Amino acid sequence: MTSQPAAALRTRLVDQAASDLKENRRRQQELAEKLRMLKQEEALLVDILKLAERYESLAESSSPREQDQEDPAPPGPASRRASASPSTGTPAQRAARTGKSARAAAKGKSRRPLLGDLLLSLLADGDEPRLAKELRDELLEKHPDLDPTPQVVRNTLESLVSKGHVRRHKQQRSVKYTLEESGRHAFAAQ
Repeated sequence: MTSQPAAALRTRLVDQAASDLKENRRRQQELAEKLRMLKQEEALLVDILKLAERYESLAESSSPREQDQEDPAPPGPASRRASASPSTGTPAQRAARTGKSARAAAKGKSRRPLLGDLLLSLLADGDEPRLAKELRDELLEKHPDLDPTPQVVRNTLESLVSKGHVRRHKQQRSVKYTLEESGRHAFAAQ
């Protein structure tokens, strides 16, 4: 009689061990997948941090005074032609075309004008308040290499309003923008 209960006990222990082993392997796979995902997330965050540091150093190294010295002329007909040259695009895009590293391209002297500067230039060309859509359409016409979304244009205009460069005019449900008088004098002086 002792051999039957011992055999039953052995069978139960073997079954339990097999079940525990199977559960252990399932959890190992689950944890391995989580570890893989965490490593991908870490790599992504490291890339984001590197990009943020690169752009922060770019912003610190190119103060507005340095930009004015490098490109003293406002975006006019001559500089508009230059902006359509192959030197346009993000530093990474320029690097991809020329084979240079993104860092080397970012340190290059040829910078294309900022969206805010281009919008200020467009506003300086006219005296009438203008809709963000009109400004975006003219920007796309004059700078086909750019394609900011309507929201980006509005956000940039609102940023210029908050800095005191542009004035906002609300007319019923429309919002129009003009260059502040102080900004107009600054453009006239350039």
